[in-house]
This record gives sequence, C-alpha cells and structure tokens, in this order.
Amino acid sequence: MPETPRLILASASPRRAILLREAGYEFSLDPAETDELYPPGMAPSQVALYLAEAKAKVVSARHPADVVLAADTIVTFGETILGKPADANQAKRMLTLLSGTTHIVITGVCVMHAAANFARGMKAMSAVRMRMLSPIEIDKYVASGAWQSKAGGYGIQDPDPFVIRQAGSHSNIVGLPMEITSKLLAEASIRSNKP
Repeated sequence: MPETPRLILASASPRRAILLREAGYEFSLDPAETDELYPPGMAPSQVALYLAEAKAKVVSARHPADVVLAADTIVTFGETILGKPADANQAKRMLTLLSGTTHIVITGVCVMHAAANFARGMKAMSAVRMRMLSPIEIDKYVASGAWQSKAGGYGIQDPDPFVIRQAGSHSNIVGLPMEITSKLLAEASIRSNKP
C-alpha cells in the first residue's frame, strides 16, 4: 500500500503555520526561500499567485512524494505593489502611504504534488480600510518591529492593527485564505483532523 503523502508548508510565516494548525492540519515546514521576483509589467492581481507557484515548484522538487502548500501575500494600493518591507524606513513609507486609505490584500495559494502530477493555484482578494495614522503612531509601530515579514508593513492580527473595515476573507488578510486553502488541499487528498 503506498505511503500517505505528508503536507509540507513552503513558508517560514508563523501566521500561516498557526492558521493551518488551528484548521486541524498536520504538516512539516520547509520554507522555499525564493527571491520573490516577478516579470516586469505583471498585473498586481497576478503577482501573488505567480510567486506562490514559484515557491511551490522549489519545495516540490525537494519533496516530490509529498503535497506542498505555498502562498504569497501582497498589498496593492492602486497599481503599486507592496510586499514585505526591507527595513524600518520602507515600513514607515508603506504605512504613511496606506494611512487613511482602502487597499487590497491579495494572497496566491498553490498546492503541488509532483508524484501525482497535481498542481493547482487560486487567489483571494480582500479590501482593507485603514484609519488615519499620525506620524507619531507610525513611528511607534515601526519602532516595535511588528512590521517585519508582513506585506504592507502591518498585520491585521496586531494589538492595534489600524484597520477600521474589511471585506472578504479575514484569514487572507492574515496571510493564508483558509477557504481556498482547504478546498485545494482536499483536491490533493489532504484532509483536516477537525470534524
């Protein structure tokens, strides 16, 4: 009888791991550590899925017998794509740009199982309205370091997330839209332990 494939999360994001664990999935971690580059001129709505697929390919090559789950989250403001800030100054610029605006959070999710010739991806989009932030609030938040490894330089799960309204998947804004993740994993024969 063939061995049941493991689920591998191709991400170092603690938030994605928490969401998966809370949903009842057992998994191992193997972060993809890709360069997160995408073709110039690519529409913002396509970038997150492109990057998720690139991550899935890297990790799937290392674990062809297992099911690999990869995701990438970006924040878009108009046609401007905001990934993870490289440093505190960039985080400050991002928060200043997003203050008092509505922006879109897009997460691409890709599930691959090389041995079964299975590869499928989907994306989720959510709208987020951020309240006006004073320069002092932005400086305080940036000094806390909470912006690190977060698309757009903030996390909706933070103690003061600045978000006043949202539309769409909450877990997407955190970094892994569980509605489509569960669907894709089920298609790859990976089930949650929760009834």
